[in-house]
Amino acid sequence: MKRKMESTASKSTSAKKHWSAGLLTSMEDPESKVAEDDKTVVIKDKYPKAQFHYLVLPKEDIHSIWHVKRKHYDLLMHMHDIAQGLTEKHAEHEFIIGYHAMPSMQRLHLHVISTDFVSPCLKTKHHWNSFTTPFFLPSSDTCRQLRETGEIRRIPVEESKDHLVTELKCHRCATRLKNMPLLKKHLLTHVNM
Repeated sequence: MKRKMESTASKSTSAKKHWSAGLLTSMEDPESKVAEDDKTVVIKDKYPKAQFHYLVLPKEDIHSIWHVKRKHYDLLMHMHDIAQGLTEKHAEHEFIIGYHAMPSMQRLHLHVISTDFVSPCLKTKHHWNSFTTPFFLPSSDTCRQLRETGEIRRIPVEESKDHLVTELKCHRCATRLKNMPLLKKHLLTHVNM
């Protein structure tokens, strides 16, 4: 009898959600939530890659940017407008707004991130290149493509992977750096200007 109880307990533990579903939990967390309306929830990124890093998520269950259809154009524009409003609250900072070509988290989410990229969570080349190469799909381009063609041009997987492993390069002055510690030190020279 004891063994049966132990195996049942281990099954319930393994039934926990995969880490990639973490955004769904964050959408409900009052500590993470920044704003909400009838269509969207805005949360702080749990592992921000810059001083300001927000995610705009639809309440509609859309798995990723690649599951968006023509009928979602108004929703994407609404998400873009919400993102623009967030940037206006921090007018002294520059922001980029967009989607990752290969999102790692479930649920469509729009990144709203300041371009200082000063954060202890910015640790790897993949982190850096996911925001500073064509792997990052600007929201305005994405909305325009959906409006004009009814779809979003998908970047081939191999091309997306290539963007993530390109050499490190400063997004402000194009200086090439050998590793993340050198890049992060270099980024501070731009923040302090």
